[in-house]
Amino acid sequence: MTRRIKKVAIIGSGIMGSAIACHFANIGVEVLLLDIVPREPNEQEKAKGLTLENKVVRNRLVNDSLTISLKSKPSPIYNQKFVDRITTGNLEDDLHKIKEVDWVMEVVVERLDIKKSVFEKIEKYRTPGTIISSNTSGIPIKFMNEGRSEDFRKHFAVTHFFNPPRYLKLFEVVPGPDCKQEVTDFLMYYGSKFLGKTSVLAKDTPAFIGNRIGIFGIQSLFHQVKELGLTVEEVDKLTGPVIGRPKSATFRTVDVVGLDTLVHVANGIYENCPKDEAHELFKLPSFIDTMMKNKWLGEKTKQGFYKKTTNAEGKREILALDLDTMEYRSLKKANFATLELTKTIDKPIDRFKVLVSGKDKAGEFYRKNFAAMFAYVQNRIPEISDELYRIDDAMKAGFGWENGPFEIWDAVGVEKGIELMKAEGKEPAAWVKEMLASGETSFYTVKDGATYYYDSSTKKQVKKPGQDAFIILNNIRKTAEVFKNSGVVIEDLGDGILNCEFQSKMNTIGGDVLAGLNKAIDLAEKDFKGLVIGNQAANFSVGANIAMIFMMAVEQEYDELNMAIKYFQDTMMRMRYSAIPTISAPHGMTLGGGCELSLHADKVVAAAETYIGLVEFGVGVIPGGGGSKEMALRAQDLFHKGDVQLNILQEHFLTIAMAKVATSAYEAFDMNVLQKGKDVVVVNKDSQIAEAKKHAVLLADSGYTQPVKRKDVLVLGKQALGMFMVGTDAMEASRYISEHDHKIANKLAYVMTGGDLSEPTKVTEQYLLDLEREAFLSLATERKTLERIQYMLKTGKPLRN
Repeated sequence: MTRRIKKVAIIGSGIMGSAIACHFANIGVEVLLLDIVPREPNEQEKAKGLTLENKVVRNRLVNDSLTISLKSKPSPIYNQKFVDRITTGNLEDDLHKIKEVDWVMEVVVERLDIKKSVFEKIEKYRTPGTIISSNTSGIPIKFMNEGRSEDFRKHFAVTHFFNPPRYLKLFEVVPGPDCKQEVTDFLMYYGSKFLGKTSVLAKDTPAFIGNRIGIFGIQSLFHQVKELGLTVEEVDKLTGPVIGRPKSATFRTVDVVGLDTLVHVANGIYENCPKDEAHELFKLPSFIDTMMKNKWLGEKTKQGFYKKTTNAEGKREILALDLDTMEYRSLKKANFATLELTKTIDKPIDRFKVLVSGKDKAGEFYRKNFAAMFAYVQNRIPEISDELYRIDDAMKAGFGWENGPFEIWDAVGVEKGIELMKAEGKEPAAWVKEMLASGETSFYTVKDGATYYYDSSTKKQVKKPGQDAFIILNNIRKTAEVFKNSGVVIEDLGDGILNCEFQSKMNTIGGDVLAGLNKAIDLAEKDFKGLVIGNQAANFSVGANIAMIFMMAVEQEYDELNMAIKYFQDTMMRMRYSAIPTISAPHGMTLGGGCELSLHADKVVAAAETYIGLVEFGVGVIPGGGGSKEMALRAQDLFHKGDVQLNILQEHFLTIAMAKVATSAYEAFDMNVLQKGKDVVVVNKDSQIAEAKKHAVLLADSGYTQPVKRKDVLVLGKQALGMFMVGTDAMEASRYISEHDHKIANKLAYVMTGGDLSEPTKVTEQYLLDLEREAFLSLATERKTLERIQYMLKTGKPLRN
């Protein structure tokens, strides 16, 4: 792939345009963001005497849109510094600048006449050979191609991002009828390699793949909800995390996206897919018509299927819409016996057989729901995709499903899925019958660590493309397993590199995980040359097992608690001072002990979407697994002569005391949790383990030598400690922090300044670890701390007292 993308132009700065601009800026690309010129100055501009000739007025729309986008939560930008990579302008004054870009993307309103007008203007300035694409969610390419030059058509495709572009991984590439194959191949490659997306090749059919299947699923639920007498809350309970879907499930998701957006896409499918066997299903039920008339569109209008309000006692309350009365009422708790049966089953993929066998309303719902989905997706081959895996990839990447429709069908059993369909009067597609007749009993198989899928055109299992750049732990776990306990699985990644994969609940770090980490280091030092600590769960690790700490503290097992914390510290130090390079591969939530592990690795290969930080203050203690020591050490490594030393130490102190969590890996560099020049970031999480392995091999082959333990950690002693304590006293006096927070902060200050030393002194890491452990133990047994831990265990939220 010799084409390079150094600069892109985004035409249209609305919600999607600005967010896409931010994501290109995230990956280091220079962006030109353009929009129309306002018709006239607004009242504020007129009051300042500004006219339509003034640049502030002419660029108001684009600048306002970008500002709104940057203020949105979650943020579209990895780091606010990256905004400097975006230049704004307008279509009248700045469109000529597109001759300097490598890719022009249109993201204007979904009206063909407006898009064609924009393309006509673009053609006047676009350099031949430049990629041109549209982010349309469904307008046929043949209509957008009308009147365009041959070079335009050869380089034109749809590149469809899902909202929000930073977070949703789906990137649908839909080549135009005249688009060159090399352009299609490049867009697929660029989406995966640089944008960090799951690139899915789609056909130019209404709503492409993601929305065609996703909107069908939602519409199917809309029609089932009244048939089965289900409430809004019950549907969201049944279609959320229990089946590997986002917490927002169905109706909350519609509220977030906007009912009008869903209706627009559903109407488009209804109008443009007259031969779809489920055509009538895309008609909107009466309750949706009522909601549209009332403008109950979701969060954008402050009410949809749910409504936030304030009750008579002045407390905030969430109400749910009763679909029978079309009035809002208090939330009702949703309980189903079938769901109780799945509580001991950790992985959603293993729950589906139980769910479809349920004897209650939930079981009936799942049977009907999956029967409808299986019947629909089977008939979309080859209409919207020649390959079934693209449908699964689109649903996982675009809608946050843990498993795609064909993967779920496999989990239920292909024959069982057909039985469910027939019970609803639906028949298996001819290609499914052929598959079973040929002896193939599943849509997917795993061979030699690679995923294969049933290809309906060749009538055999074919290796899924694009896997060579990835290491999929789920595929190699059985064949590459070297060691296993209840906390970890250690796998041989090849080329002399081991991987230690956490297997505990939420990947918490307890005794078995620590034992597994030590075993992994033992094995690597004996027979291998490097170690990666990585997994492909939703989160790297939410930290230490606080339930274990709570029980030890409550039962006053102080010696055992002391030994447990020392074991944690010693394991982290083994990470730092082993004979082989250790690589941490954090992603998602990497909190507390998970962060401490990364702080002690030789190198961190972080996913861009890593939310990392030392959050122990939230449960009333300081970091006790080497985190407090490490932040003091990292502060002193930045020390320069003069007063700046205290300022640097204070910044690192506040990182812990405020329980700061980076909102991306790039923010973690600003916190010195990740280190510039040493640690690296990968945008595509799927390639993270493979990249971590490469860095482990590189370090080993470069002549890695076991580091010498540090004895030169400069701590500032009593004078700095006194200044910190003056600050914490003032904070408590002003009621910014509680009495207990004051105590925690002083303990942390004592550790990070080196304790009771009369002057700045160089100490060993072990000296600081001993101070850290003593402080942790004294806090862990405090009543206020136990209250916080108990509250956290019960609610999952920190308690301030």
